[in-house]
Amino acid sequence: MKSRLNGKMELLLKLLSIWCLVGLTVSQDMPYEEYIAQIQACPKECRCPPNFPRAVYCDNKNLKNIPKIPPYTWYLYLQSNMIEVLSAEALQNATQLRWLNLNRNKITSEGVEEGVLGAMTHLVHLYMDDNLLSSVPSQLPASLEHLRLSRNRISKIPAGVFIGLDKLTLLDLQGNKLMDDAVTEVSLKGLNNLVQINLAKNQLSTMPLGLPPSTTQLFLDGNNIEKIPPGYFKGLPKVAFLRLNHNKLASSGVPKNVFNISSILDLQLSHNQLTDVPLIPSGLEHLHLDHNKIKTVSGSGVCPVSVEDLGDSLNESAPRLRYLRLDGNEIQPPIPRDVIMCFRLLRSIVI
Repeated sequence: MKSRLNGKMELLLKLLSIWCLVGLTVSQDMPYEEYIAQIQACPKECRCPPNFPRAVYCDNKNLKNIPKIPPYTWYLYLQSNMIEVLSAEALQNATQLRWLNLNRNKITSEGVEEGVLGAMTHLVHLYMDDNLLSSVPSQLPASLEHLRLSRNRISKIPAGVFIGLDKLTLLDLQGNKLMDDAVTEVSLKGLNNLVQINLAKNQLSTMPLGLPPSTTQLFLDGNNIEKIPPGYFKGLPKVAFLRLNHNKLASSGVPKNVFNISSILDLQLSHNQLTDVPLIPSGLEHLHLDHNKIKTVSGSGVCPVSVEDLGDSLNESAPRLRYLRLDGNEIQPPIPRDVIMCFRLLRSIVI
């Protein structure tokens, strides 16, 4: 008798804890009526956790079509399927979406039905990496902050496609087929608050034009860029992280003072054809020059200030370089003393 009472008590406690968890979720996130409607409308192909009712997991299900999505969904995971069409009908109730993950599907530009993305007026994150898009999707919602379109077949950025996207801070277009004529001031117009743009592993042969002045992180690795125009970075006064690894830059195509801008903190020029070290700006903290054709390095050639002006102690004008990578060149150690005297904050030199 006593053991039976204990068993009933344990069951009641479990039910109470589940009810409290559901009640807490409902009270914090959504009304009870919406919660019930959301759980009941969960597609049979998907998973809708009761303790995370605004999320719908339909990933890794071998889906060819998007099931009808419940009306109170904020987070929708459809990655790693075989979806070809972004269906307006299936997503007609998904107007409250904040996060949409469509990575690793087979969606083409023709498969993005008209108006389907624009109807998602709360969407903040859109992930469409590893699909078959040939163009940046049009009619994107003004609420968008992150747009990831890497490893598609994109060769075109339609004129005006970003107009109205004042909240967009991250644009990832790496691993596509963009050429110089696709990345222009016209095609990038509207990116007024962009912080990071990733154009790595495309088919660019020149530095892209029309990048917004707000750009802080610019990634151009793995292109065919041969030169940087003088004064190029005057239009990018906030750039702090610049990656140009695996291009075709020779010293003749890199003006001596081109990187002499106060905002830059991290500069990566690995795997190019440089024969000289460019002038290092005072504020630069990390410099990657490995796997080039550099034979010598001297303090008088690369130091942004006169070693004599530095004196014996550190001051505000002292260069801030902390990490320098020079391996994979033709430089023979040791590093000249005037380089060490110039960059007194250096903590690591790879040679």
